[in-house]
Amino acid sequence: MKRIIFIFLAAMMSTAVCSAAMSNSKVRKETRFLTDKMAYELNLNTEQYNDVYEINYDFISGIRYLMDDVLRGEEWALNRYYDYLDVRNDDLRWVLNNRQYGRFMQAAYFYRPVYVSGGRWSFRVYITYTNHNHFYFPRPYHYRTYCGGHCRTHYHNSYYRGRYHHPHYTGSWSIRNEKSYHTSRRSDFGSVNIRPNSHKRPAGRDDVYTTRRSNGSNNRISTGTRNSSTRRSSVDSGRKSSKEKIETTRTKNNDKSPSRSRVKTASKERRNASGVRSSESRRSSSSSTTRSSTGSSSSRSSERR
Repeated sequence: MKRIIFIFLAAMMSTAVCSAAMSNSKVRKETRFLTDKMAYELNLNTEQYNDVYEINYDFISGIRYLMDDVLRGEEWALNRYYDYLDVRNDDLRWVLNNRQYGRFMQAAYFYRPVYVSGGRWSFRVYITYTNHNHFYFPRPYHYRTYCGGHCRTHYHNSYYRGRYHHPHYTGSWSIRNEKSYHTSRRSDFGSVNIRPNSHKRPAGRDDVYTTRRSNGSNNRISTGTRNSSTRRSSVDSGRKSSKEKIETTRTKNNDKSPSRSRVKTASKERRNASGVRSSESRRSSSSSTTRSSTGSSSSRSSERR
């Protein structure tokens, strides 16, 4: 029984993790579905279809982790979502012509594609197009290869500006700057309970929810710089410590050198003294030998007499 309960809890946890974090394949599928319906209703050509896919991909890829904080009622995350949306709609303004963009703004499931209902967030386009597996057009040519190379991380202004020579939409397009912003916000996320004092991002948290991940790339670069500087400082400190160790060792050796010289001098004196003693003993033995030989010769001479 306990084993069954454990398996059930593990399955629930894995399902919660999968629903919280959208995979890359899921991002591509959602992007294609939204782009396919935009191409069908707005009558996009092939070049527009491919560019709109890139723009929608950057938008969905940017908000996929942000929406968890939106569901928790973090006001800073909700404001950041509309920053992503304004950048996306600005990029689309340079791809669509004036007539297409006007129709785009009139369709809320294109202009404001995300909403929250029942504690979950989803795309409005599925309300109109209920068959999630039906597509009007084939996949974009870079369906599996595009990974955000034309987003605002690499281009300060829109990459798509100047690529098309048809008349562009010049009216008001930003949701954050519109008078109907709060109305749109209630329509999109009216069921979300905003936490008090949550308008600022918590300090010490990684800023991965930046507009089109531009600041996120800067943070990574700066982090790499900090890591490299830390490595350099650690290497320098290691070199300094090794030099200090060598200097202390030399100092100790210099301090010990007088004692060693005194020991060597004493040993030399001892060897000299022992040499003198041995020479004296040799001299005394030789003198005694001479004496004995002289005595023996004298005794022999007396006997002869």
